[in-house]
Amino acid sequence: MIWTVVIACLVLAVYVYLRTKRRSDRRNGADDTGLAIVEFGRVFPNEAIREVVTTAGGDAIFLRLHDGKVGCMRARGSRYTCLLIEPGGVLVHNSPSGKGLAIEFHDNPHENGSFEFATSGEAAEVSLWLLGSLLPTAGIEEAPRTLQRDG
Repeated sequence: MIWTVVIACLVLAVYVYLRTKRRSDRRNGADDTGLAIVEFGRVFPNEAIREVVTTAGGDAIFLRLHDGKVGCMRARGSRYTCLLIEPGGVLVHNSPSGKGLAIEFHDNPHENGSFEFATSGEAAEVSLWLLGSLLPTAGIEEAPRTLQRDG
């Protein structure tokens, strides 16, 4: 009877240790923005990255690119899925929390999902990237004109 309790305690201790280690390894790999930038650059070598925003859980990274496109990297264990999103190539909905986005990818429906960010400002910024709002539209000047007043 005593040996059964001792063995059960040892098994429980090993289980807790392995689960904590696995969670720590997953968190360290997913939150490594530098690794994500390197991996995205390897997959899409001709795309220049301007800005990076990571989700609150670290399972996805959004990258604003130089020409108005957006990159999305989703952690799948120790691997990343890299997507290149053209402006308007997704449908974006606000989440009830205000800090997240529900995104439907037109070209990759299996990547659809909810993404929660640390702040509502980050979610709003990523939604602007995805909707192509940072691109100047035809017929609209990039810099506003200043009005001149007479005397």
